[in-house]
Amino acid sequence: MDTKIGSIDTCKPTTGDVGSPPSNAVATIQDSAPTTATSEATLGRHLARRLVQAGVTDIFSVPGDFNLTLLDHLIAEPELNNIGCCNELNAGYAADGYARSRGVGACVVTFTVGGLSVLNAIAGAYSENLPVICIVGGPNSNDFGTNRILHHTIGLPDFSQELRCFQTVTCYQAVVNNLEDAHEQIDKAISTALKESKPVYISISCNLAATPHPTFARDPVPFALTPRMSNKMGLEAAVEATLEFLNKAVKPVMVGGPKLRVAKASDAFVELADASGYPLAVMPSAKGFVPENHPHFIGTYWGAVSTPFCSEIVESADAYIFAGPIFNDYSSVGYSLLLKKEKAIIVHPDRVVVANGPTFGCVLMSDFFRELAKRVKRNETAYENYHRIFVPEGKPLKCKPREPLRVNAMFQHIQKMLSSETAVIAETGDSWFNCQKLKLPKGCGYEFQMQYGSIGWSVGATLGYAQASPEKRVLSFIGDGSFQVTAQDISTMIRNGQKTIIFLINNGGYTIEVEIHDGPYNVIKNWNYTGLVDAIHNGEGKCWTTKVRYEEELVEAIKTATLEKKDSLCFIEVIVHKDDTSKELLEWGSRVAAANGRPPNPQ
Repeated sequence: MDTKIGSIDTCKPTTGDVGSPPSNAVATIQDSAPTTATSEATLGRHLARRLVQAGVTDIFSVPGDFNLTLLDHLIAEPELNNIGCCNELNAGYAADGYARSRGVGACVVTFTVGGLSVLNAIAGAYSENLPVICIVGGPNSNDFGTNRILHHTIGLPDFSQELRCFQTVTCYQAVVNNLEDAHEQIDKAISTALKESKPVYISISCNLAATPHPTFARDPVPFALTPRMSNKMGLEAAVEATLEFLNKAVKPVMVGGPKLRVAKASDAFVELADASGYPLAVMPSAKGFVPENHPHFIGTYWGAVSTPFCSEIVESADAYIFAGPIFNDYSSVGYSLLLKKEKAIIVHPDRVVVANGPTFGCVLMSDFFRELAKRVKRNETAYENYHRIFVPEGKPLKCKPREPLRVNAMFQHIQKMLSSETAVIAETGDSWFNCQKLKLPKGCGYEFQMQYGSIGWSVGATLGYAQASPEKRVLSFIGDGSFQVTAQDISTMIRNGQKTIIFLINNGGYTIEVEIHDGPYNVIKNWNYTGLVDAIHNGEGKCWTTKVRYEEELVEAIKTATLEKKDSLCFIEVIVHKDDTSKELLEWGSRVAAANGRPPNPQ
């Protein structure tokens, strides 16, 4: 009986998925110059310097009485900018978006009421392998170990509730309630975030941030991030076994997965594509990780909702290389992928599994692909098959004058907006499927949160990504249901002079959930969304809003946003029919519903 991929997640969780520090991060965290002034020899200033050295120049915060002094000392660092957010959830989402661009992000909240509010965003960052440093202003150090009951807690003298919650969604936790080892704990936390490419938790007692200590007055011992290396014998064995497997194949293909990012192996993966001549596809959550202008790029492999002709080539192949895949129920379209394990080479960030054969550990993905590229036999058979069957996709029917705008017509105009100077943020919902069909020009950024799929993520993530990449114009696609969860931080975007274009797609509810399982709970109260943003704008900063119902209005709105209002935050509310969904969502929703609705197995 064939073993199918997609019926279970074949990726075992690993620790240490990173071979080198994130881009823009330093290989050694150390002070650049001795610090002698007592006012700067404090825990807060030390933490601020470390954040800057790691690549963070903006922190996303919500003040609370336990973190106020800490914030004073963080913003005293000239190279660190504080971005005040409307709530902790959005601050965490912003740090997530920031980390996607910069390689590391940070948020600062207060004890328990802030920590538990930001927890959902940190869990999402964990699922996406993003190094987010979550800093919490903690209780006074004198209160630990006492029988006192503090505010912002659940009324028990045990202060560990917040810590215990974070232990499951961070790779390291530091509770700093004394100065003797504070610098060591901070250095260990930040370096672990960079090495593991996962979030970490740092709690700092509120009375310690401003306290001088000798360990902060001198250059600390440099905390080096030793780059991980492949085992040479393991690497050679993995390459030999893979070559033997591939050389027997008639029509092999390559598919990039989401862990290409954490493995920092996108360039090496493309090198292999160049050398091998294999067709190159990506899983949906890896869109943007490989150049879509590559001559052998065939689109998104997403089972039944793949780019046209892509799934036919992948699933008919007799060998497929998957680079850093995650086969969950969403990416496998309700466990319906037509793949067989005995045909697959699964390349994880630090190990290689060849079909039903051996697993080769201590092999870094980037090293593996580069070595394989040097020796692989060129085989263009599968790409030639793709070229034979490919038929250019048709254009959607053009909207008649004053005909209600259709989403498929809308995205024809979005496509024309994309360039190397733009980035796309796609919210959970039908935007996943519509944005997947966009053809990304070289250098165009693309982000969405598929594994965790938290609705409302995109508002904070847009804030963070735009703050990290001011050179790009961010285009954010958000459904009305998702927007209602996190709308407030449009305020923070305006306050910080961001020039994002937000397309609010108003179709009257939670459309993605309608297509999985409909009910009255999927219908939401309609808002005057442009009126809300105008009220938030309140005449301060640069902001422009408009509603569009027809194609001609959309064309005019895009023209205004990209020319006259190019330096403003632009909010375009697009009103479409509640049943106007992509065909991919209809197919995907029915299959996910079937997976969700499986009856219990007999006991």
